[in-house]
Parts: sequence; structure tokens; C-alpha cells
Amino acid sequence: MKQKLVVQVDMHDAKSRSKAMKIVVGLPGVISATVEADKNQLTVVGDGVDSINLTTQLRKHMSSKIERLLCTSMVSSQLVSVTPVDEKKKEEEKKPEPIVAWPYHHYPTVAQPQCFYEPGYSRNDNCSIM
Repeated sequence: MKQKLVVQVDMHDAKSRSKAMKIVVGLPGVISATVEADKNQLTVVGDGVDSINLTTQLRKHMSSKIERLLCTSMVSSQLVSVTPVDEKKKEEEKKPEPIVAWPYHHYPTVAQPQCFYEPGYSRNDNCSIM
């Protein structure tokens, strides 16, 4: 079942955004991921994505080595929402394809004049080859 996960992560610069995207895209089952920089949110669409594993991986890999040694996490990662994605709406929105009919062009045929050429065979006794 496809689901849409929205996770809020502290991302201060472009490097941290790209790092978060690498972490999210590397998880199994992720179909697409987008970053909303103004809200510091990641939107993940996937099939069977573990939301707890997603937030744990973001907390683990987004924090620095010093924060991990001191067991203090400055980077917070919170799961905002998990909603199922409706695939039925997409199927209903599809319009039937129009039938393409190739136009039939009738070109009139004009009788072409036919010319027959029959080479004349003449016997020349003056042939030097024979």
C-alpha cells in the first residue's frame, strides 16, 4: 500500500538538505521524495516504507560525531503525518484516448500513354565479325 510520509527535519543549508535526501532515497520502498526547504520538511511517497526506521536513520546520520559521542541530539526529526495515497483517483482522472483515424486520400489515376519500341533486326551481310 502506498503511503505519504511527512517528516520535519532541521536542515540549515543545502548540504544538509542533500544529505537528508540521500538518506531517504536509500531506504527500501521509497518511490519519490521532495524537500520543502521553507518548512524544513521532507515528503516521502513509498510502498511499505517503515516510518520509524526513516526517522531513526535521519536522526542518526544527520547529527555530527560529537553529538553522537555526547549522546545529545541537536538535530530533531519528527514524523508529522502518515497518509495513504489513493490510486483510484488517478485512474478516474485518466481520460479515454481519442480514436485516431487516418484520412483516406483518393488520388485519381490517369492512364499513362504506352510506347512500344521494337528494335529492327536487319541482316547485314557486311558484318566483319562473322
